[in-house]
Amino acid sequence: MTSDFAAAFAALKPVLGKYEKRLSVKSDTPMEYTVLTKSVSPFPQHKGEPLYFGSVRLGKAYVSFHLVALYMCPVMGKSVTPALKKRMQGKACFNFKAPPEPELMADLKKLTAEAVKLWGEKKWL
Repeated sequence: MTSDFAAAFAALKPVLGKYEKRLSVKSDTPMEYTVLTKSVSPFPQHKGEPLYFGSVRLGKAYVSFHLVALYMCPVMGKSVTPALKKRMQGKACFNFKAPPEPELMADLKKLTAEAVKLWGEKKWL
């Protein structure tokens, strides 16, 4: 792990951490920060378990920021800025090797706030 990875993790964690009162922390380690919904999933395949909302994970090649709302609510894809899209891996993950620039942090914060709002409206939180 490089110091840039640790700094990226430290910068990204508060983006999700801001919503700890509305979400439930499943994992909070130096390598992973994961939050789930407090309410049980409305989907039968989850068998009464909460929904995975997002996480920050420190890996070997990058630090990843996962935001499941992008996968579950495709309309949110329109909110992903071109700069953030360059960091996108798959449908709901963004990768970083260093702390995100202020513009990207603002984009992630806005996207995460939109996800919380949308999931709140759907009564998934």
